[in-house]
Amino acid sequence: MQFAEPSDWRNPGSSPPIQGVPVETQDESTRKDLPINHHQHEHVGHDQHAGHSPALFQSKFWFSLLLTIPIVLYSPMVHTWLGLTMPQFPGAPWLPAVLGTLLFFYGGMVFLRGAVAELQDRLPGMMTLISLAISVAFVYSLYTTITGVGSDFWWELATLITIMLLGHWIEMRAVMSAEGALHELAKLLPDEAEVVTPSGTKTIPVGALKEADVVLVRPGAQIPADGVVVEGESDVNESMLTGESKPVRKTAATAVVAGSVNGDGSLNVKVVRVGEATALAGIMRLVAEAQTSKSRAQMLADRAAFYLTIVALSAGVLTFLGWLSARGHDVAFALERAVTVLVIACPHALGLAIPLVTAISTTLAARNGLLVRQRLALESARNVDVVIFDKTGTLTEGKQGVVNVWPVDGLPPADVLALAAAADGNSEHIIARAIVAEAAKNHVPLPPATQFKALPGRGVQALVGGWTVQVGGPQLLAERHAELPEALTKRTQEAGRDGKTVVYVLTEATLVGAIALADVIRKESYAAVRDLKANKIRVAMLTGDSNDVAAWVAKELGIDRYFAQVLPEDKAEAVKRLQRDGSRVAMVGDGVNDAPALAQADIGIAIGAGTDVAIESAGIILASDDPRGVAKIIRLSKASYRKMVQNLVWATGYNAIAIPLAAGVFAAFGILVTPAVGAVLMSLSTVIVAINAQFLRGLRL
Repeated sequence: MQFAEPSDWRNPGSSPPIQGVPVETQDESTRKDLPINHHQHEHVGHDQHAGHSPALFQSKFWFSLLLTIPIVLYSPMVHTWLGLTMPQFPGAPWLPAVLGTLLFFYGGMVFLRGAVAELQDRLPGMMTLISLAISVAFVYSLYTTITGVGSDFWWELATLITIMLLGHWIEMRAVMSAEGALHELAKLLPDEAEVVTPSGTKTIPVGALKEADVVLVRPGAQIPADGVVVEGESDVNESMLTGESKPVRKTAATAVVAGSVNGDGSLNVKVVRVGEATALAGIMRLVAEAQTSKSRAQMLADRAAFYLTIVALSAGVLTFLGWLSARGHDVAFALERAVTVLVIACPHALGLAIPLVTAISTTLAARNGLLVRQRLALESARNVDVVIFDKTGTLTEGKQGVVNVWPVDGLPPADVLALAAAADGNSEHIIARAIVAEAAKNHVPLPPATQFKALPGRGVQALVGGWTVQVGGPQLLAERHAELPEALTKRTQEAGRDGKTVVYVLTEATLVGAIALADVIRKESYAAVRDLKANKIRVAMLTGDSNDVAAWVAKELGIDRYFAQVLPEDKAEAVKRLQRDGSRVAMVGDGVNDAPALAQADIGIAIGAGTDVAIESAGIILASDDPRGVAKIIRLSKASYRKMVQNLVWATGYNAIAIPLAAGVFAAFGILVTPAVGAVLMSLSTVIVAINAQFLRGLRL
């Protein structure tokens, strides 16, 4: 292994399946068979609302609001404040109690059931606090109404439940929006497919497709299953799966993936994978696992939320006892302070601070072709200070291509390329194929060629436009006694030092030009390296090629450090070497012979995986071949972390101020917060966290 250092460096839940196919996740305890397609979307997920939906909270909120209005209007305290006199009728004094009881059991039931579930799991949280608060208010109000002793809390109970339902409805809409990536992916599949039969075509449900079926995909239609094109040509849009906006040309024998959108040509596709075996199902599994897997920040937030619940319960009890023992305050006042503490201190914002950011960032990643297998990998990407790229197939295309065309005596470069491509037209040699491909890519017209002849060990020969054209290496040049101009000699020698292959083009034994070929550097690689270095991240390269080839690629791209002539089994050692220097390393490779290095790195990134999501050694998978995705990962990681920190600071800061305020610490200054106002503040804190997380959607990767 050779090391060259041009510079000093010391300075995984459950997800909706496809058409009824169960999608399993890593958590055995939460595996479900969810027959969801894009006509029936049900919310499954957010821990604190399991089994609930925005529609449930919406309907309960509006009905509770209708009950709350008369409760408030007929409350004696509100009469006193507003100076109102409401119409009286037999039983009017009992109206707040009757409607308040109905409201408690109808609107409050979601909180009561949630509290039971939390206590059964021995994890008291938000639902426990809300349930305790409304239960205390209800029982005490019922007691005062029946006995006539003390002041009731019916209007406070009604407004508290109604406001909490409104807050949860708004929050659930935000959660559903954040977790919508799975449903968006599910909607990529059509409901039906046209299967080609001997008599024509037959329309069947996508779920009934079988391997080896041939389906007709019409222009503009979605491809129903993974398969191979057997007939037709078209440009296919795979952006929703790979993040690549440019349509991909599909011809016979090329692969297509379920969910991609056909262009303006018809395709006959032979099905090779259906249901949960498709790439789309695999991507959905990754998105679901990433959204439900817990990051370090999430585990910290969960722990903080648990302890905050204990603090809130303790503070509520101490507040009640403290005001009860104070002179001049009755039981009703002490209870009101305790209920306010329980409501205002709910750890809802804290519990929501991380999951919302996680859901949104995972969705954003998937839309950009960044498939997150391990949530911790995305979280850790912000700390990376060195990115190592495997050269072949990552920074380069992994195949020979024309990199230079040098004409002689003023001949246009396109003419040299045309002569060479015409002579190479019948050759299957890798160099000949690369020259022909370059001419086709640049739309260079080729003159007619005949009398093709192989020159063993030297090259090829053909009659091109009436001229004898030969293309070959140095042996052909020597055999024809063709002289190399000094300028061209210098260029070819330099190309040889860079590890390039040079072939010469002769007409009637006269040299007319030379063509240099190499493993072509991807045009995106230049921007990829530039973006990383602009963010003060060092870039290194691993390759099994010679030192000359590695030096040339490193120089072309501006790479700081390279490791040449590295055997596959030694790649992990190169990663370790950088880690021993204290660097946090991300390794980028194709996931084939880079597996040990990907596993050794702090973050393993598999690139060019297309829709192969089964690369176990990588924490993050780039669906496309574009290495610029690495910088996108780091930008997303940093932005997500900032949002997490902002939400955590807000949630903890809010509680630090809200609990003393609710307990009545500032009562001496005339500052007292009612349970209803406490509910508004708690709901606002949750909504603020949700809105702040939504700003992440505007991130330009």
